[in-house]
Amino acid sequence: MAQKPSIPKGTRDFTPAEMVRRNFIFDTIKGVFQMYGYMPIETPAMENLDTLLGKYGEEGDKLLFKILNSGDFLSKSDAALLAARDSNRITGQISEKGLRYDLTVPFARFVVQHQNEITLPFKRYQIQPVWRADRPQKGRYREFFQCDVDVVGSDGLINEVELIQIVDEVYRKLNIRVVVKLNNRKVLAGIAEIIGEADRMVDITVAIDKLDKIGLDKVNAELHERGLTPEAIDKLQPILALSGSNGEKLQSLSQILSQSPTGLKGVEELTTVLKMVDTLKLHTPVELDLTLARGLNYYTGAIFEVKALDVEIGSITGGGRYDDLTGIFGLKGVSGVGISFGADRIFDVMNQMNLYPDTVTAATQLLFVNFGEKEAAHCLGLATFFRNKGVRTELYPDVAKMKKQMSYADKKGIRFVAMVGEDEINNNKITLKNMVSGEQQTLTPEEALSLIG
Repeated sequence: MAQKPSIPKGTRDFTPAEMVRRNFIFDTIKGVFQMYGYMPIETPAMENLDTLLGKYGEEGDKLLFKILNSGDFLSKSDAALLAARDSNRITGQISEKGLRYDLTVPFARFVVQHQNEITLPFKRYQIQPVWRADRPQKGRYREFFQCDVDVVGSDGLINEVELIQIVDEVYRKLNIRVVVKLNNRKVLAGIAEIIGEADRMVDITVAIDKLDKIGLDKVNAELHERGLTPEAIDKLQPILALSGSNGEKLQSLSQILSQSPTGLKGVEELTTVLKMVDTLKLHTPVELDLTLARGLNYYTGAIFEVKALDVEIGSITGGGRYDDLTGIFGLKGVSGVGISFGADRIFDVMNQMNLYPDTVTAATQLLFVNFGEKEAAHCLGLATFFRNKGVRTELYPDVAKMKKQMSYADKKGIRFVAMVGEDEINNNKITLKNMVSGEQQTLTPEEALSLIG
């Protein structure tokens, strides 16, 4: 008995109807990126592990998919490590490559490798799949598409503002109500400093980034497990609970962080960005959220997350400023900022809310019935005529009963069926049937074209 086929957990197949919807999302996002002057690049699905490791924090490294070396990958491995089942140390001997975890680190590698071919500031977008060895669940997949937009080689905060504009425009075009959550890693560094745990910023940010997912009590428990003192955890509570308008929060932060130059610099950057955003009168609300930490270690300034307002799902867009990501590859002092749209979560939101326009369809508009060799040869020319006019057109490939061909059209959602027999050939006409109304007319190709629209 043949084995029943399956796909790995956390991955999905997409039908033609689903792909049309996904392409609508990709095309919408891509169109907005291009309007702001961003250009496309692509990078390989796999990167060298030394490119990826150490860039996403301890938890991120655990989620990297590693690729076994080709051939007899155990032949050069240490027998003692194998016998000890030391998987962490043996991995470096049997795996040199891994699937990319995101598009940002490969982009940094790209900038360094191609620094003599690009012009700074360099604005790029990239739409490709990424892979994470995460536990599959609703809205979380092991293979998913990211739509990234980044600019490197510029410190200007106008870039952060433009990214918020891009978010606003994309989701307005997709008809998804969202909120932009904004914070700054310098503010978080200042908070760590004033509670007496400056060396534990990573521990603090990794923990508080989970606040929405696991709640305050569990975050506090994790902070304790990570070695923070009870006094430091107590000092953190009122900061995490700050409320009010963006301006009120910034004012409170200025007082709280008055002894931290780094923290005050973050407050200054947030103030500048929010003032510029306020002048734009965007449709999307932008909220200062001090619990937003984003666990990736390479962020150094502004950090963003975007959440859908009408669907329970994690963030659907996220990103931030990274002052020296290219420095890890030998190119110092190149600051960048970017955001990533999670296409798969956007797809899930739009499916759940049925937000697609009626025009989003890949369905053939016109099907020519195949009555035989002579008629089919004539219809090939007619089909070319309609395709040249922008009508998605098929000629049924086989001579078959009319019922079968009509059933094909019905199942594919084809609205018009053209029947061309000997009389129609002699009179240069087609008999056109509307599959929705059942109405049938004999028309010239030009008249049929105007009716099909």
